[in-house]
Amino acid sequence: MTGARRTDLHPDVEAMLAALESGFPDVTAYSATEVREIILSRRSPLTRTPDMKRVKNVTIDGPGGGLPLRVYTPHSVGSSPAPVVVFAHGGGFVFCDLDSHDELCRSMADALGVVVVSVDYRRAPEHPAPAAVEDVYAAVCWTADTIAEYQGDPRRIAVVGDSAGGNLAATVSIAARDRGGPRITAQILIYPLIDNDFTTESYEKYGVGYYNTAKAMRWYWDQYAPDGTDSELIVPTRAASLTGLPAALVATAELDPPCSAGDDYAKKLAAAGVPVLSHRFDGLFHGFLTFPQLSLTGPARTELWELMRQVLALGGESPT
Repeated sequence: MTGARRTDLHPDVEAMLAALESGFPDVTAYSATEVREIILSRRSPLTRTPDMKRVKNVTIDGPGGGLPLRVYTPHSVGSSPAPVVVFAHGGGFVFCDLDSHDELCRSMADALGVVVVSVDYRRAPEHPAPAAVEDVYAAVCWTADTIAEYQGDPRRIAVVGDSAGGNLAATVSIAARDRGGPRITAQILIYPLIDNDFTTESYEKYGVGYYNTAKAMRWYWDQYAPDGTDSELIVPTRAASLTGLPAALVATAELDPPCSAGDDYAKKLAAAGVPVLSHRFDGLFHGFLTFPQLSLTGPARTELWELMRQVLALGGESPT
């Protein structure tokens, strides 16, 4: 793995990476509880923007007890039911929550005119895999049964996740197919953690010096899957077949160690006959979508929203 950072990066990316490298904790030096406390202490106050027509916190019966959800209905939703996104946040399976991704969920709902159901799934290591998968699956089932009360269309449910949440969106799509569960119209995987192969090209190039390190990634997987990764509910490529899965958007970030695995998963899905859109955000790093202060994030989000519209249209009626 190389240690020197590329010299051709956008100045704002270089500045952001320098700030993150100096300010983000070395997660491997702390317990999961300590990591959560450190990250929470450095979080900016909630902006609660963009404004929504309705935001409601609900707790449903999950497989591990009460499962908190946050449902966002944007102002653009009128008399006709809107498409729905069940969203799983990132955070290495260990940290982050409904608040950490509140702004992103609001922006997604506002831009796409979709109802968003954000899931506060159980986190590792206290709740190892597949607890998080089962929680997100339970949220999908609840959404199919209940979302009409929030002006959502139960026939048009997509699963979306960033980072660890991208893994959960992929594995929940497999679970829903194999269990005969609710129909998922699209899976949208944003710089997803597909597997724990640390020998790929992107791990070799970007495993050091780009905020999300190979060392940290090993720690995340150790927390999440201490008993191994043989199950398709943990690593989606372990599935016997990828045939029959929902239409997919796989969006990766070039400067991200898991990038190669995400790009490769898009190819595997396409080879299995799944309609796939694949896009790599060149010159950007893991997690960039949750940094709206970065000058390149706004244009990248606009591009992502358009790709999401396209894949939602592949899986069902377009949201616009």
